[in-house]
Amino acid sequence: MSNYKTPLRVLLTDDDEDDRLIFKEIMDEMDKEVSVNMVNDGNQLMDFLANENTPPHIIFLDLNMPNMNGIECLKEIRSHEKYSDISIAIYSTSTSEKDIDDTFRHGANIYITKPAAYHDLKEVLEKSLSAVRLNRNSDLDMANFVLKI
Repeated sequence: MSNYKTPLRVLLTDDDEDDRLIFKEIMDEMDKEVSVNMVNDGNQLMDFLANENTPPHIIFLDLNMPNMNGIECLKEIRSHEKYSDISIAIYSTSTSEKDIDDTFRHGANIYITKPAAYHDLKEVLEKSLSAVRLNRNSDLDMANFVLKI
């Protein structure tokens, strides 16, 4: 397991260009050593993982995407042993209990509802990176699954 002395490798999968730009801006503002890659949809995500020699530590995964949605990506990633060390943060506007339950059941590590305010988004992203670092070896627990600001 990595101890994150090297930059934390982050991959955002989101079809909304504005959301990707804001995410990158926030990551760039953080004091942490973070390396960010971004893809537009689930197909690009799976291609990225298949072709990348050094997988990300964490994937921020939007649920509502064309072609291959977030749930399909989550199931596909969790079906491969070689991706078992990757933490997956669901990063969505959805507050649906069904989406939360489904993503928990299929092995996501944390669920983040995208806040509208920039400051709140920055706070929740900082918390999510800290939570992933602290909980990488912990059993999944529904009580701590939904990250709130």
